[in-house]
Formats: sequence, C-alpha cells, structure tokens
Amino acid sequence: MTPEKIEKLAFVAQLFPFIAVIVSVAIGGWVVTTWLRIKNGYPLDGAWGQAVYPKKSEEAMERVKLLSAENAQLRAELGSVKDRLANVERIVTDDSHRLTQEIEGLRAPKN
Repeated sequence: MTPEKIEKLAFVAQLFPFIAVIVSVAIGGWVVTTWLRIKNGYPLDGAWGQAVYPKKSEEAMERVKLLSAENAQLRAELGSVKDRLANVERIVTDDSHRLTQEIEGLRAPKN
C-alpha cells in the first residue's frame, strides 16, 4: 500500500467512531419514534408516506356502512336491468309471426 492510502485509511479509522455513533443515534431515534406511534395509536407510514395501519374511526365505519348499502341497492338495480335486457333480447330474437300474435293477443279485449 502506498503512504497516501495508509493516510486515508487512518483518517477513516479516526472518523469511524463518530460515524458509528451517528448511525446508532439515527436507528435508535427511528425505533423510539415507531414505538411511540404504536403506543399512542398513530398510523405507521409506508415507504411512500401512506398509512400502513390507519386508525378505525366511527366516521370511517359509518362511511363503510353507507357504501355497503349503496352497493346492495346498485346490485338490485343491476339485476332488474339484466331482467329487462333478457326480455328485450327475447323479443328481438323471437319469430316475427309469434311476436305479432302475442301483440294482437294483448290488444284483444278481455271479457
């Protein structure tokens, strides 16, 4: 090894304790911060700042209930639309003669 490399290595060796202390304090701070968040019920942050474990509030639960009710209503409406579509498909694909007979049968006066 050259004397320049030895001097650089000695300089890094002198800085190593300071670097180790800074890294240890940073890791310790992160651990303590995470522990305090968990202890006090705050959500943890993911890699992009999104909440990993969001708190469940009454407002959020009420919103879920409202969305579930709306979902059920929309599913029922979709079912009725499917039934109507099936009737339209049946009419469109039916024989024209049979369709005419059914229409005339509906027009006939009922006694």
